[in-house]
This record gives sequence, C-alpha cells and structure tokens, in this order.
Amino acid sequence: MADTEKPDLQPKRKGLTRRQKRSLSRGIQYAVFVAAVIAFAVTADWGRLQNQFAQADIGERMFPEVITLALKNTVLYTVTGFAVGLALGMVIALMRLSSVGPYRWLAGVYIEIFRGLPALLIFIFIGVAVPLAFPGTEIVGGTYGKVALALGLVAAAYMAETIRAGIQAVPKGQMEAARSLGFSPARAMVSIIIPQAFRIILPPLTNELVLLFKDSSLVLFLGVTLEERELSKYGRDLASQTANSTPILVAGLCYLLITVPLGFVVRRMEAKAQEAVK
Repeated sequence: MADTEKPDLQPKRKGLTRRQKRSLSRGIQYAVFVAAVIAFAVTADWGRLQNQFAQADIGERMFPEVITLALKNTVLYTVTGFAVGLALGMVIALMRLSSVGPYRWLAGVYIEIFRGLPALLIFIFIGVAVPLAFPGTEIVGGTYGKVALALGLVAAAYMAETIRAGIQAVPKGQMEAARSLGFSPARAMVSIIIPQAFRIILPPLTNELVLLFKDSSLVLFLGVTLEERELSKYGRDLASQTANSTPILVAGLCYLLITVPLGFVVRRMEAKAQEAVK
C-alpha cells in the first residue's frame, strides 16, 4: 500500500513581514522627501531669492555692529531675563509646595495667568501700564531692566512648574535622611533637595533659555534707542533702509549661532541624564 502524503499543517505566510513593511514605509517617506526637495530646487527662482536675501555687500556692511551691538544686546536681555525668571520661579515653586494654603493659591494664580497670556501683552503691560499706574516711577536699568522684568515674569511661570516637578522627583527619603541628621526643613531643602532637583531639571531649564533668546525680539514694543536694539529690531531697521531682506537673514543666522549650540548642549544633558537613570 502506497504511503499517503501527510498534509502540511504549518500555515503559509502571505504578504510582507512586519519588518519589511516598516522598511518599505521608510523608503517611501525618503522618496517623497527627496522628490519634494528636487521639486523645490527646480521650481524656485534662485535669482530672485539671492537678490532679495543674499546681497553680499549689504551683509558685509552689517559687521561688526550686528555682533558687537545687536547680538550683544540680545544675549544681555536673555541672560538678565533668565536670571530674574529663575529667582522668581524658585520662589513661586516653593510657594506652590508650601503647606500654607494662601501661598499655594497665589502661586497657582500667578502660574495660570502668566502661562496663559502671550509674552507680547506682558511687554506692553510693562512698557505702558506700569508708567501709567505709577507716574514718575522708573524701573531700574531703563530698557534693560524693563526687558529683564518682562522676560522674567513670563519665564518664571514656566520655570516654577519645572522646578516644582524637579523637587517632587527627588525621593522623599532624602528629606527624611536630612532631618534625621539634624537638618531643619529649610536647610534640608536648600542643601539637599534643591541641588538634586536642579540636576534633573537642567535640560528643560536650558530649553527655556532658548525660548527666552527668541522672545527677546519683543523688546521693540518697549521703544528702544539705536544703541539698545537687539537682532530682530536691528535687522528690520536695516531691511527698511536698504529695501532688501538680507539683514533679516543675517540676523536669523546670528540667532542660530546661539540656539544651535544650546540645543546640542540640551541633547547631551538629556542623554547623560538617561544614562544615569540606567
């Protein structure tokens, strides 16, 4: 009697595997991207773009003033605003964590208001409403003080929540250990908890610095002199004078001189933080 063939009980796979589908999808995305770049390169009028945004003689005339004046003022506005925001944000974060109800309520109201309002309105408020409400009162530092205050008020609302999250991320055992060694709650917070929290929140704080660097362009709404102009105002003024957009492009590149390295620093700090967790 002839042997009968046994039926194949293994189901045959049909179609592409999951890995092959991912590879195909990625290939299609790359192809679409390359096609879009080629279409842009072919259809764009590079002559008109160069004439409007890349006039070498106009760009050369911006130096060294674009660095020694505009970029310097932008960095100064940003650093002072960040310092004010960090100090105020620390106070608000501690109020938010306080056991005293009114402190928590005031901190919550501040955070909700200043996170919800556009930064432009804060600048207008500092430049217009404060002089009207307090006639004859001058903010220390003139325009630099006004910008530091406006940027600081905006940044503090975001930094406060970041700092609060960092403090709460520190294990509770750290506070208990400090108290067992005789530390007061305030000293334990300053000496033990806050330093550990800052190691955690350093990357998001650096991101906030990048955002403030760009928000410094709102200084023009305060009314600045020629010597107080930052990059955006400086580039816009020259663009109006020359009827060309090259100064705006140069100003944008100067922004990138700061934001790109800061972005790299943030990524490095995040990578180190992830390695430390592992």
